[in-house]
Order: sequence, then structure tokens, then C-alpha cells
Amino acid sequence: MPFPLEAHKRQPEVEKRFEQLKTVHEIAPVLLKNEGRIEALFFLYFLALLVQGLIERALRRGMQREGTQELPIYPEERRCRRPTCEQALRLFAHAQRHLLLRNGQVVQVFEPELTELQKQVLRLLQVPASVYRTPE
Repeated sequence: MPFPLEAHKRQPEVEKRFEQLKTVHEIAPVLLKNEGRIEALFFLYFLALLVQGLIERALRRGMQREGTQELPIYPEERRCRRPTCEQALRLFAHAQRHLLLRNGQVVQVFEPELTELQKQVLRLLQVPASVYRTPE
């Protein structure tokens, strides 16, 4: 009888992912005539949830590795013990890189200025901040 009990204990985790399908990914009824397209669409949603889960796991493991208890990732810099992928990605929503062009040629590049929190999240994810800069 331990297997059903263990499966039942994981139910909130599974239901949370289905809730994310409806809210974060805004899954809605779609008319697809081809069964293969239906399978492909749901495979893409499955991949999105998988990547989302992997990002969350990497971020939380990074926090554990560095001894970070909380991140000020909520609005008004409120602290969060278990940041989600959506919250982490929202931090980078306004990171922009601009090119100044003259006659089709790049005159100057304006790199994004990352905040300390953005740099910390990248470090926790083991992603170099250089991904936001133009290669030399």
C-alpha cells in the first residue's frame, strides 16, 4: 500500500503544473483537425513544463549551494523562499539591448545593465552574465 500513498503525496505538485498550464501558459481549447497536430501541441506544452521545472530546480539548488534562504523576487522586493520559473523570467522581461545604426552599419551597441538581483539569479542558475553582452 505504500505506492498509492506516495503517489497521493505528490498530487499537489502535479496539480500545480496543470494549474500552470491554464494560467501561465494560458492553454485554451483549440480546434485542430489532425490528431498529429494535437499530439505535437501537447508535446510542446509538456516540454515547456519540463523546462520550467528544470529551471526552478536549478535555481533552488543554486540557492541551497550558496546558502541563500530567500530572494527578493516578489514585487516591492519582498522575499521568496521557493522562487518559480515565472518569477525568475519576469526579472529579465525588461532587459534590452539596443543597436545604433547609420546607413545599415552598427555605430554603437547599448548593452543591458543587469541589476544585482538579475546577476544573482544568473549566478544561481550557473548562467554567465556574458550571455547578455555582445561577443567580442
